Amino acid sequence: MHSLNATHDPQRRSWVASANAADTDFPIQNLPYGRFRRAGEARWHLGVALGDQVLDLAAAHVAGLPVHASLAGYDLADFMALDPRLHHQTRVTLSEALTEGSAWAPTLAACLLPQSEAAMGLPCTIRGYTDFFTGIHHAREAGRLFRPDDPLTPNYKHVPIAYHGRTSSIVPSGTPVRRPQGQFSSDGVTAAFGPSQRLDYELEVGVFVGRGNALGEPVPIAQAGEHWFGLVLLNDWSARDVQRWEAQPLGPFLAKNFATSISPWVVTREALAPFRLAAPARADGDPLPLPYLHDAADAQAGGIDLTLEVWLQTPQMTQAERLMQSHFRDAAYWTVAQMVAHHTSNGCNLQVGDLLGTGTQSGPASGQGGCLLELTAGGARPLPLSNGEQRRFLEDGDRVVLRGYCEGAGARRIGFGDCEGRVLPARS
Repeated sequence: MHSLNATHDPQRRSWVASANAADTDFPIQNLPYGRFRRAGEARWHLGVALGDQVLDLAAAHVAGLPVHASLAGYDLADFMALDPRLHHQTRVTLSEALTEGSAWAPTLAACLLPQSEAAMGLPCTIRGYTDFFTGIHHAREAGRLFRPDDPLTPNYKHVPIAYHGRTSSIVPSGTPVRRPQGQFSSDGVTAAFGPSQRLDYELEVGVFVGRGNALGEPVPIAQAGEHWFGLVLLNDWSARDVQRWEAQPLGPFLAKNFATSISPWVVTREALAPFRLAAPARADGDPLPLPYLHDAADAQAGGIDLTLEVWLQTPQMTQAERLMQSHFRDAAYWTVAQMVAHHTSNGCNLQVGDLLGTGTQSGPASGQGGCLLELTAGGARPLPLSNGEQRRFLEDGDRVVLRGYCEGAGARRIGFGDCEGRVLPARS
């Protein structure tokens, strides 16, 4: 668990003026990593977001900034795999070099690029993708639509439920998402094939694995918190009509694997240190986690005070409007460390760059659903929009934006940047 240090000082300011704006997602206290390229270039670069700028780490390395040589490459996984002590030292180096008054300012100013001119890609090669189901309010509400008398399955509070997804269709924010086609049934007996009529988004958090484990060697819960590198926002787009028809008995398939969007900047575990808090307390009567999923330190600081939002812009709107807001600190029933410990408990070998989704992070109130399935009660209650339109599910041309940020007393607000995608019509 990272402790607070000078890089978290809320009074620290950067010589990059936009990083000092009160509403920026990327102050000097954040320093998230991403992969980008300039217009007309084929080669990817690694960078750090600062205000409305990107620091080109390859250019900074060539200019003499003492950062690890892996950051002059093109795949963040090479850096993620290093000892966490090197991650910390790199953060200190970047923070000091970018602080107001630094002697590095004239040199590094030439290594900056406006974010508006950077085409963002996936931060690293993603080898594996697992989507968990940690959002208890979503699990309960979605379950209530299909099992009114018993919305939570008996195993939910005992085991972190998950399924394996597909890495080839994970895309960076801004990539359009084409409406999928699939097989579905209106009566539960006969089948039809065509464009999904119940396309939905899912508000999730993505976890990047920074340290792997050998095949057959589980990661103990006390060490699992050191195995993840950072977080992104994640939208696991879902075709609800296809999902309902195909999910029995093996679970999601074509309803989920056509697109998963992530925000391009990885907010590191160390940057999140000021916003760690106790894991949500279990309700009276809930079973205690089995010993392999319990660690006192994780119980005391396994939660993250992260605010999550969904925004929607229809083709008739000039700007997006917020649909909901929830909080990761009380939406997730399981911590990130518990996800890692359970994933490896059978000897499964996680690898550097693997991505874990948390599942939909809904709040407890009716207007805090992290997907349209919840907000519209499965399509039965249309969601009114500010311009007079309604939505049961997504329509062609709709633009979905996920946003997230951390703020609190004695800490500088940090954010994740947008995770957005626009729905394209299905192929004829």
